Amino acid sequence: MKQFTIFTILLYLLIGTSNCFSNNPLNLGEILTADPSGHVWKDGKMYLYTSHDEECQEDFWMKDWHVFSSVDLINWTDQGVCLTVDSLSWADNYAWAPDCAYKNGKYYFCFPTGKGKKDRVNPANSTKWMGIGIAVSDSPIGPFKDAIGAPLWTEPYANDPCLFIDDNGKGYIYFHGGDDYMVAEMSDDLLSVKGKLKKMDMGGYEPKMEGPWVFKQNGFYYYTMPENNRMLSYYMSTSPTGPWNYKGMIMEEENGNNHHSIVQFKGQWILFYHRWLKTNSSCEKMQRKVCAEYLYFNEDGTIKEVKRTDTGVGN
Repeated sequence: MKQFTIFTILLYLLIGTSNCFSNNPLNLGEILTADPSGHVWKDGKMYLYTSHDEECQEDFWMKDWHVFSSVDLINWTDQGVCLTVDSLSWADNYAWAPDCAYKNGKYYFCFPTGKGKKDRVNPANSTKWMGIGIAVSDSPIGPFKDAIGAPLWTEPYANDPCLFIDDNGKGYIYFHGGDDYMVAEMSDDLLSVKGKLKKMDMGGYEPKMEGPWVFKQNGFYYYTMPENNRMLSYYMSTSPTGPWNYKGMIMEEENGNNHHSIVQFKGQWILFYHRWLKTNSSCEKMQRKVCAEYLYFNEDGTIKEVKRTDTGVGN
C-alpha cells in the first residue's frame, strides 16, 4: 500500500510538472482562437483580443470576437464575446483579425468584417467585400458598440487592421487590402481617418502580406507582418509611416497562415501567434489555436529569430 501511495504521488507530481511546463497552445478554453492582438492596459494585465473560429468553418466564416485576460500568461480568463457581426448593420460575416487601442479614457476596438461570398474557383463571380469598423467601450473587455455604424471607408477592400497610438497621442491605422503597405492617420477621436490613405515606402521590397502589426521600442518603429501570408518578418524605421528598411524573418512558416502581435509584459517582450493543430474535435482538418513565445532583440535593435515551442511563456 505504501509503495502504491508513493507511486501515485510521484505520478501526480509528474503530471503537474508536465502541465506546468506545457503552455502552448495557451489555455484559452475549448474554443478555437486565432489572430491574437495583445495589449497591456493601466491595470497591468495582459489582454488578448482574438477572432473565433467555428468548428470546421467554411472559408473563414466567423461571427464574433473574444477577449481574454491574464496576470501571468499561464492562467487565462475568457471575458466572453466583446462584439458580434449580428450587432452590425453593415456586415454579417468574416469577423477577422481585430485590434484595440486606448485613448481619451475609452477603449477602441478596431475590427474587420464583411459580407458576400468568395468564389475560389471562379473569382470573377465573387461578391465578398470587407471593411474596417471602430467600436467603443468604457471597459477593456467590452461590450463594444459600433461607434459610426459604417466602415471607416468602403474603397479599397480592407481587413487585418493594426491601430497604433504613438507617444505623442497620434493614431495610425495599418491594414491589408487594396494596395498593401497602406497607412492612414486617424482623427483625434479615432472615429475617422485624416486625409488620404497612403502607400508607404518599403525600401523596394514588397512581398505579398497580410496582418500587419506595428510597435515602438527604443526609438525604432517596427512594421511586422506575415510575409507571403506565412512567414513572420519585419521592417524598421525612425518614423511610424516610413520609409521602412526590411530586416528579415522573425518566425518560419508552418502548415498555414499566421497572424501575430508583439507586446511587452512585465519587462519581457512576448510574441503571440496562432498555429494550425489537430484538435480533439470531430473536424478532421487542422484548426487554429493561439500560442506565445518570448521575443528578444539584438543590441542594434534587430529582432532575434523566434522558434515555436511547446513550453511557451510564463514559466
